Amino acid sequence: MEKQWSAIFALILALGAFAFAEADRNLTSKPGVCPRRRWGSGMCAEYCSNDSDCPNNEKCCYNGCGHECIAPYTVKPGRCALPQGTPMCAEYCYHDGQCPGEQKCCRTTCGHACSEPC
Repeated sequence: MEKQWSAIFALILALGAFAFAEADRNLTSKPGVCPRRRWGSGMCAEYCSNDSDCPNNEKCCYNGCGHECIAPYTVKPGRCALPQGTPMCAEYCYHDGQCPGEQKCCRTTCGHACSEPC
């Protein structure tokens, strides 16, 4: 009978620890979703351990090797204009959340850059 009470107590203790850890995780989690990485892996360093370590609205995201603060994946209202002009072959952004203000991450002739929506 004593073994049963020990097992029950251990189970209650484990459930309590899990609930505390889950509550702590929810307190430090910011809204939004970490963006999916499009290429390779980032720095193999731990720059953050949870969202509260990050400034403003940035989230602590896995970068393929470590964790770093990154603007959450965001889709802002509006549409991007059709690419025009001189070829610009660089990736300045991957999603709207990386652009300031109301700017969106739009296709260029050969990449992506932040620009005002139309």
